[in-house]
Amino acid sequence: MLRTNTCGELCKKDIGEKVTLCGWVDTIRQFGKITFLDLRDRYGKTQVILKEKTELKQEYCIQIKGKVVERKDKNKNLPTGDIEVLAEKIKIFNESPPMPFDAKNENIDEDLRLKYRFLDLRREELQEKLLLRHKLYKSIMDYMDKKGFIYLETPILGKSTPEGARDYIVPSRVNPGKFFALPQSPQIFKQLTMIANYDKYYQIARCFRDEDLRADRQPEFTQLDIEMSFIEQEDLLKEIENLFKFIFKQALNINIKTPFPKITYEQAMKRYETDSPDTRKNKEEYSFVWVVDFPMFEYNKDDKRFYATHHPFTSPEDNADFSKPEKMKSKAYDLVLNGSEIGGGSIRIHDAETQNKVFKTLGISEKEAQEKFGFLLSALSYGAPPHGGIAFGLDRIIQIMTNSDSIRDVIAFPKNKDARDLMMDAPSEVNEAQLKEANIKLDVKNN
Repeated sequence: MLRTNTCGELCKKDIGEKVTLCGWVDTIRQFGKITFLDLRDRYGKTQVILKEKTELKQEYCIQIKGKVVERKDKNKNLPTGDIEVLAEKIKIFNESPPMPFDAKNENIDEDLRLKYRFLDLRREELQEKLLLRHKLYKSIMDYMDKKGFIYLETPILGKSTPEGARDYIVPSRVNPGKFFALPQSPQIFKQLTMIANYDKYYQIARCFRDEDLRADRQPEFTQLDIEMSFIEQEDLLKEIENLFKFIFKQALNINIKTPFPKITYEQAMKRYETDSPDTRKNKEEYSFVWVVDFPMFEYNKDDKRFYATHHPFTSPEDNADFSKPEKMKSKAYDLVLNGSEIGGGSIRIHDAETQNKVFKTLGISEKEAQEKFGFLLSALSYGAPPHGGIAFGLDRIIQIMTNSDSIRDVIAFPKNKDARDLMMDAPSEVNEAQLKEANIKLDVKNN
């Protein structure tokens, strides 16, 4: 190992010890022939004394070998504030040019930060948020494992289906003229896992939606995906409440109250004029609320057709009257936190007859249903169990937990507001040979 300790762990008990530290030069202060510098890594900072002037500069990556001594001017704001390291040997791993921005400036242009994201991520504020993200993931996995859920990975390359936002499509070189689609969610696959007898599924899944630009949306995002067999709606809601109680305690050491209050879609629209109500009494609390009994369909006057309020695999209410789709309710539910919808789910259709009725109401012909969803209709005919599930936007949840202004602040390498990766300069053009290999001809009109 190139180091014996991190920069955040040395304390009084280490006084007199010989240590080796590695990290980045955070600040340098010169007092005559004596140099003080703060050495930084992701664990913290340690003050280092050099008994001579130095050519070291900020953000140099270095190794320090020396002796731990008691610090005279103690810093109560640092865990290492009782000690300092008297440097005996310095090794420079790598120099650094001047930073393109001052990391301590809170008003840095966001696009500049994203262009140099590998430097932006050195900021303590962002590191704390990403470490919380890690802690949240671990607590989710601990809970789900304890409750008997199975982690299953579903495909990234799938089939383009007409339900939801636009797909990102991927050409198949070995199947000329045909395309995969990146998943908007693992929705159909997780239902198939229920039919396959895996009664408790979960996944932390990457999802992709080619949506029109919105200020705080990402074209790729992460969701917690959950599905369960042989349950009713109340069973799933209770399980999710227990999950959130556990992960908020583990990640934030906060006790949240359960059960969460519940209101119908109609009540939410009448009382709050939104289906994502902010029910906080004060802005410091976390206020969860379930919104239930959503309409099954929404009618679009321009298209003169019905659309699924959630998605076409949502189960309608018992004894639903398909002759009056505008009055039908669904077994769908959203979980709202502080006025933001953080998750949505439903009890699913588990028989082919009802699924075909929904497709027909949505204007999907039998031929199109077979082309797009034939595998699902087939699966539903092979003893599909009653099942239901939910999916949560983890980026949004972490944004709320960290009180971040933007969802981009809780993602390691996000796209900017224009859905571009400024660091990698993506999306970008590809050469003619690549296009030819993928059997693609471009027809791009210059603006």
